Amino acid sequence: MKILVLILLLIFNLSCVNSNKEISITYQPSDEDFPNPERGFYRYSDTHSDNYSLLSENALRNYRNPQEAKNGKYEVVSTLVFRYFVFNNFQNTALDSNTLENIRKDFQTVRAAGVKIIPRFTYTISPRPGDCPTGFACPPYGDANKEMVLKHIEQLKPILNENADVIACVQMGFIGIWGENYYTDFFGDASTNATQGKLLDKDWQDRIDVLKALLNAIPKDIMVQVRYPQFKQRYVYGINSPVSALPLTESEAFTDSEKARIGFHNDCFMASEDNFGTYTDYGNSETPSVSAITPLRKYMSEDSRYVVTGGETCSDGYSPQNDCEPQGKALQEIKDFHYSYLNADFNNEVNNDWAEGGCINDIARKLGYRIMLKKGMYPESIERGKDFNISIELENIGYASPFKARSVEFIMRNKSSGETQKFNFDTDVRKWYSGPVVLKGSFQIKKDFLAGEYELLLNLPDKYESLKTKPEYSIRLANEKTWEPTTGFNKLNHTLIIK
Repeated sequence: MKILVLILLLIFNLSCVNSNKEISITYQPSDEDFPNPERGFYRYSDTHSDNYSLLSENALRNYRNPQEAKNGKYEVVSTLVFRYFVFNNFQNTALDSNTLENIRKDFQTVRAAGVKIIPRFTYTISPRPGDCPTGFACPPYGDANKEMVLKHIEQLKPILNENADVIACVQMGFIGIWGENYYTDFFGDASTNATQGKLLDKDWQDRIDVLKALLNAIPKDIMVQVRYPQFKQRYVYGINSPVSALPLTESEAFTDSEKARIGFHNDCFMASEDNFGTYTDYGNSETPSVSAITPLRKYMSEDSRYVVTGGETCSDGYSPQNDCEPQGKALQEIKDFHYSYLNADFNNEVNNDWAEGGCINDIARKLGYRIMLKKGMYPESIERGKDFNISIELENIGYASPFKARSVEFIMRNKSSGETQKFNFDTDVRKWYSGPVVLKGSFQIKKDFLAGEYELLLNLPDKYESLKTKPEYSIRLANEKTWEPTTGFNKLNHTLIIK
């Protein structure tokens, strides 16, 4: 009798061990440059309100396929379109209904094409040459005063909210030529064209008022990018704040606070030692304008870990420093400042150097996030009504984490019926910084769950319901034989048996 009991216990224990058996899956990385939302090289566009040219859905959709960049010696895939909305005949009056409707149509086209937009609103992108100290950009510059800017932001507010799902981020714009907040008729001219040579307290306050209005005009999950890191310091800490002001901390990041919602666009990336004034202390009424390269680089490098950062090159005069390694330091600079995107179409003297130097493909793949599966541990089988554990190792080899929130879904799909069961991992993709990422989850199979064989998948969809089921807005992992283009799911290459 004792022997029989021992045999039965042994059989029972073996059965329990077998039912809890885990399978280890190792995944192969992919070197393919494929489209992923809210990252990569963007494609440029502009339109003027006095002769409005609408976006083309076919053109935007085709950006998702490899295309040669404008005047480029390389191909890119793009999910981002930058758009200048130039209000060149509205400096002194409200926007009319036709212009507002055309802007709405552009946003609708962006959504239909499966991409996202980086909008910048401005009044001129055409410098006027003449007999002035700078020579190429002479006053009057052609922007609008603060009262008119605030009126236009209020008019744009409904459109920005209606189309928040397809806005990657918003650039501040409005002030000065190109909306770069420098050559301006109304907000303080710090260039050599003016005598003050800095920004006064009133200039800072007027700029702060515009940024405040823009932040209030968009949903809190959208970031606004400013051209100069000091502007964020002055907005957050006041117009007397030093260039040593503290950057965001992780505990402050990814919240609804204004401090957490202000990012950066550097429109002269690696054009000179100070990126053409990017790292300048522009002073105030009591202090002069001086170079502040070291403290502002430090501030932007640390702050950019938690906010969206992008831009473009504007001059090849800083060669070989802006070339590929080892002669230059382009990749290290992009990494240090956590760039999520760059312009594919300008300045291609620099970009073509990256192509000739052999680093353009690495930049294209690693701008923003590039997340790959490394290893997964999954149960072989589960009894209904039981809990089970999942562990997945990933790695982000990109320069930045995703800057928008999205869920991470573990999906079980019945191989016969196609029925799915979804579970959410408790994680924040915005904190998937460069380096290893580990997902761990404990889930339960309900007793009435249909028995059978289930494929395991991972889905990282857009947070907006309007885009959540569109595969072009889900994150694709950088692995071989895992992407499912019809659903936007990433296959985990394991079948789980439910008993």
